[in-house]
Amino acid sequence: MTKEETAALADLAKAIRYHTLVTLNQLGFGHYGGSLSIADLLAVLYGRVLNISPANFSSKQRDHFILSKGHAGPALYSSLYLKGYFDLDFLHSLNQNGTRLPSHPDRNLTPGVDMTTGSLGQGFSVATGLAYGKKIEDSPYYTYCLVGDGELNEGQCWEAAQFAAHQELSQLILFVDDNKKQLDGTTADICQTFDLAEKFEAFGWETLRINGHVIADLLTAIETVQKSQSPKPKCIVLETIKGYGVSTVQEMVHNHHLRLTPSLAEDLAKEADRLKKEMEG
Repeated sequence: MTKEETAALADLAKAIRYHTLVTLNQLGFGHYGGSLSIADLLAVLYGRVLNISPANFSSKQRDHFILSKGHAGPALYSSLYLKGYFDLDFLHSLNQNGTRLPSHPDRNLTPGVDMTTGSLGQGFSVATGLAYGKKIEDSPYYTYCLVGDGELNEGQCWEAAQFAAHQELSQLILFVDDNKKQLDGTTADICQTFDLAEKFEAFGWETLRINGHVIADLLTAIETVQKSQSPKPKCIVLETIKGYGVSTVQEMVHNHHLRLTPSLAEDLAKEADRLKKEMEG
């Protein structure tokens, strides 16, 4: 990766945050915090890593990506818009009457979505099944999945983790958005996660822990696990900050789901204007 290519991915992450913010601001409510914390990963995946495009999406001969933490759908939608899956009016129809863009991803409604998610834990299980199918078919393509740290309270996540290790699904790459918060508060207060990297390693996974907001670190980690000769499934734990890149949201104690007051709407409109100016600059 050249400096210019890395900078282009950083710009894409900023664009994902901008469009996520504008779309949610127009709606007046939504899952801001967990959408913003994954923008850097989505930029790297859709800007560089994934063998997925509008042209090949109907084919089995490609990578698959499942956003298991489906409440972060607005960030995925912004990524899909920026990659040409649909136009801006479609993006701005989020959660409106008759929309094909519901608050949580729906594979039957939205172009570019591989799995209907929202019931936490199910996306991870389906990703494991997809990876198992690819192994049976000796497919060279990867299955990528993103879960939240709070989502890992769900028992079926660990059933999937155990199955993936047992079946040696080496082409399965799992990302954990370890932003230390969930719906009701911090993960430490609600249900202590302990060290997620150590837990996945104990379950038989090859595991890395990185800063989830550094483009170069994300790329290096993905390339490292792709080059690995280990038969183990791969887990990359992302140290992230909920609401990252939008200080008004980032500094809130409770920022999982926001319903905008007039004052907050004004502040977030200013944040969107700032991001737009930075993008134009």
